[in-house]
Amino acid sequence: MTPGRRAARTFQELHGRAPEVVWSAPGRANLIGEHTDYNGGLVLPFALPYRIAVAASPREDGLVGMTTVDDSGHARAAAPVPLAEVEPGDVTGWSAYPAGVAWVLRDAGLQREGVELVIAGDVPSGAGLSSSAALECAVALALLDLAGRPVTDDSDRVQVARWAQLAENDFVGAPTGVLDQMASLCCQEAHLLLYDVSTEEREQVPFDPASEGLEVLVIDSGTRHEHSESGYADRRAGCEQAVKQLGVTSLSAIEPRELPERLSQLDPALRPLARHVVTENQRVRDTVALLRTGRTWEAGALLTESHVSLRDDYRVSCPELDLAVDVAVEAGAAGARMMGGGFGGSGIALVETERGPAVRRAVTDAYRAEGLTDPRFFSAVPAAGAGRDLDR
Repeated sequence: MTPGRRAARTFQELHGRAPEVVWSAPGRANLIGEHTDYNGGLVLPFALPYRIAVAASPREDGLVGMTTVDDSGHARAAAPVPLAEVEPGDVTGWSAYPAGVAWVLRDAGLQREGVELVIAGDVPSGAGLSSSAALECAVALALLDLAGRPVTDDSDRVQVARWAQLAENDFVGAPTGVLDQMASLCCQEAHLLLYDVSTEEREQVPFDPASEGLEVLVIDSGTRHEHSESGYADRRAGCEQAVKQLGVTSLSAIEPRELPERLSQLDPALRPLARHVVTENQRVRDTVALLRTGRTWEAGALLTESHVSLRDDYRVSCPELDLAVDVAVEAGAAGARMMGGGFGGSGIALVETERGPAVRRAVTDAYRAEGLTDPRFFSAVPAAGAGRDLDR
């Protein structure tokens, strides 16, 4: 049963009526372009065929009701929150994400009445595939639809992404960039989204690895280290400090040819951060150039270069991700890298489809040899972005 059907059916069972709207949004993978979004740079994500669905209807008491339902049909409700009074810090846990979206839209003058939400999904949890962004985007689209402002124009999706990011930054308290929300909202099936955060220019880049006998393999390390949130915030603060020292609008405004001179102007501790951002932006450009000329396999080397930069310059990898990347490449992958915020989560590997099972076995064997829990694997197929869920 699809998440949309599950959310709608549970809504009917709990509230004795069908929901007025059902919207869903996907998780994402990012082929390359990591920690560049909040630095005004380039990203290259794609949507995954795993979604979060939200069934919604208005309620007259001014409260925001929130219920999640799992694969077995078990429903778990959070305490309703008063829309007119809710503020950052009032809600914690998973319900902070939908409550935060309602708060943002309330302050934007777009959410004036209470709402009942039932949420279902199949985005693998804990794998760093941005289930939180998918939830924020699905809730935002559902609330806008109920408010008589359904998102039909593709250009409106950028604003929705910004609202969803604001909910995560200012209500939930996670200092993330806008990559995840943009991917969830704006990606298209069989395409990568080339997005320039500084200019908001977007381009859909055709990407069908299966037609070339390839697959993008997501390797969920199953780990999340305690310093992930503080480490992410520290890197972002360091980049902001580097921008101030250099007097530039963002680190992404620096051209690769300028990098040696610019690095000499920075405090030594900040140089690796700037080097990663500038070189990662160039890797995105180089990857797109290879894909446009049908040289997808060659892009694998850029994934591995990205991982080395994230590991050594940005210092957001961890032993489990390093092991997965190294073993995948040794087992025949064209390239591999960690993905997402870092300090755990998932990596991706570009592999020949026929060698996929061998890569999976090699990584699993390596984890077992180190006494680690077996990793999970997902074949990442570029899917459609968020939309009204008609398959209820």
